[in-house]
Amino acid sequence: MFRQGNQVHPVCLLIYVLLCQLLFLLTAGSCNTHSLMYTYTAFSKSVGLPGFYTFTAMGLLDDIIIDYYDSKSQKKVPKQDCMNKALPQPYWVEGTKARQAKQKWFKRNIKIMMARMKQNSSDIHVLQWRHGCEAEKQPGNSSLQFTRGIDMYSYDGKDFISFDATNKVWVASSVVAEQTKRKWDNEELIHYTISYLQNNCIQWLSAFVKCRKKQLVQAAPPKVLMFAKNSKVKKNVVLTCLATGFLPKYIELKIKNEGRVLNGADRVVSTGPLPNGDDTFQRRDDIEIFRDDLATYTCEVSHSESNLHINSTWGKFDLIGWVSGGLLMLAVLMLAVLVLLVFLCKRRNCVFINIVFSRQQDSSEDVL
Repeated sequence: MFRQGNQVHPVCLLIYVLLCQLLFLLTAGSCNTHSLMYTYTAFSKSVGLPGFYTFTAMGLLDDIIIDYYDSKSQKKVPKQDCMNKALPQPYWVEGTKARQAKQKWFKRNIKIMMARMKQNSSDIHVLQWRHGCEAEKQPGNSSLQFTRGIDMYSYDGKDFISFDATNKVWVASSVVAEQTKRKWDNEELIHYTISYLQNNCIQWLSAFVKCRKKQLVQAAPPKVLMFAKNSKVKKNVVLTCLATGFLPKYIELKIKNEGRVLNGADRVVSTGPLPNGDDTFQRRDDIEIFRDDLATYTCEVSHSESNLHINSTWGKFDLIGWVSGGLLMLAVLMLAVLVLLVFLCKRRNCVFINIVFSRQQDSSEDVL
């Protein structure tokens, strides 16, 4: 089902690429952790689908795309306002040259991989590279301390080779990758890889975080919405706390009952941070309670990057508003439909309306 002979089905490769990008966006983290990652994806030939190019590269700051390049445009471009304003034009010119060189490198090496694995050119193959660094904000200041470096390659949806920074060696994930490991396990390349991950990458990460901080000061503050709605169980209601429009994605959202923080054991359901269409994020937490529950429920939201701190309580009117409001809307709707029918029928001399009116007139004159 998933393979054609010994080859991975091209549709599966596309699904794998999409899942990898989604995983980068939804990876959990902490509000004190920042990351700078670069991803490269190269196909052995054109996929023939809109939005998929033979080569794509992008930079991600805390899982948000900050720069982009593809084989069609042949140009590295900023994807965030702060990147466009803070970095001079020569940065993008040199970045374009570097991405073009990397595109040629991938084209050459994907052919090497196909030859090494004795694969033919009629099938689609994909080579991917992901590298970058993670750092933790130090207490008391805004400096970042290196915590982890990532440098890994995959081929046709499987791990190929990755760098082990602790032991300072490349780790082959298959027999075919052993040849690459022997070539890359040299002192010069290992020293360069460690230096980039622990120094150059952290320097760029710090600069980009500061750049985004200035952008956040000018941005609209996140919004917090609290409401209640009917449950599928008539005697219950669902309380919802929704925070949206925040960046980066790390946010603290707590639902409390009389001051006690509720969690999954209390049937709290959370979406976790989800991307909006404008590069910001949203998160929604729900809890289902009895309609006649008299306890005090509060929603506490904190987002340090935007200085957002909210602690609000659901009023009792919130719990019945959806019921009474719904009934009121239904009554208004029915009345409007009735008035409209009467109006249309009167204009068209509706028989039913004439009969009703004539009966009303007759009943007023007749005495039993």
